[in-house]
Amino acid sequence: MRSFCADCGTGLFYRNAEFLPGVVEVRLTTLDDPEASPPGANIQTAEQLSWMGTAHGLRSFGRFPE
Repeated sequence: MRSFCADCGTGLFYRNAEFLPGVVEVRLTTLDDPEASPPGANIQTAEQLSWMGTAHGLRSFGRFPE
């Protein structure tokens, strides 16, 4: 079940009682302070690219690399 904003159509919530009972996925981009809600898990990783497991360890740039 997906829930959307009645004014702009932005996706807000997602629920799947069959596969994730009791869990409500909230779109972080809709929160006033997404920093206050760090992720708790990665889901749907069965078909991810092989290098995604180490992607968080790559170098990071605040803007563009020099």
